[in-house]
Amino acid sequence: MPKDANFTLVQLRYFLAAAELGSMTAAAQRINVSQSAISTAVTHLERELGVQLLIRRHAKGLSLTRAGERFLHELRGFLTHAEDLTEAARSLGTELVGELAVGCFQTLAPFCLPRLLREFGQAHPAVRVQVTEGDIRAVQEDLRSGTCELALLYDLGLDPDIEREVLAVAPPYALVPPDHPLAGAGSVRLAELAAEPMILLDLPLSRDYFRSLFLKAGVEPRVRHRSTSYETVRAMVAAGHGFAILNQRPVHDATYDGGRAVALRLTDPLPALPVVLARLAGIRPTGRAQAFAAVCRAALGT
Repeated sequence: MPKDANFTLVQLRYFLAAAELGSMTAAAQRINVSQSAISTAVTHLERELGVQLLIRRHAKGLSLTRAGERFLHELRGFLTHAEDLTEAARSLGTELVGELAVGCFQTLAPFCLPRLLREFGQAHPAVRVQVTEGDIRAVQEDLRSGTCELALLYDLGLDPDIEREVLAVAPPYALVPPDHPLAGAGSVRLAELAAEPMILLDLPLSRDYFRSLFLKAGVEPRVRHRSTSYETVRAMVAAGHGFAILNQRPVHDATYDGGRAVALRLTDPLPALPVVLARLAGIRPTGRAQAFAAVCRAALGT
């Protein structure tokens, strides 16, 4: 960067909006300024930095150059900490304030988030937490885009640019209907279930994980039904449509429709899924994120 580079936080935010939306017009609408203001800010940035950041294609929007991609990656963290610095200055001698965006894998959310939000809210009532839920790939993209600053995920297919801290582990277990011959056994081997129909929690990466458990046990599952809903899988098992393999275990065995599903410990030597706190590598966490991480460690740490 040239030593005499001169630009403002406003210009940086205008560039961020244009880069994320791929359109000067859309960026102007998001920020509620004129399109010329966005264009002027981007042009000024490129002139001051001495590199082209965006490629303008008529009727096709904007695309980032290689330099633009690197600049955008660094910019997200810079703007986050610029906001953090402003809020810290405003609240010197008081408490954490502002907003914190947290992502969570959709099947983990009901088991973890209520307690975490309650305990974090009690400790830091002036911080507003916004939560986004999705599958592992979607939440990773939210971390990259800056939609969330940190996330609770399984350490399952995470990309190299995602840093992770293990908080707990979730061993797999079998779920069978209450009239299953092994329902009272307390435990089971996968080989004892392999010939029966399976209800698969059919989420990206999760489906591959469950299949890998059977491969490790030397058997092949017979998948009869699939669902992306954790509770639908449980209800299908309770209704007698087959068995399931899951990781998170409710405190009771009742299903939404009043059925009952019985959990059995798996005696096979199978790997548990690590539950991790994840964030984009190279981005220094804000004070709010560090405080939330501390609550996660205390609440979920093994």
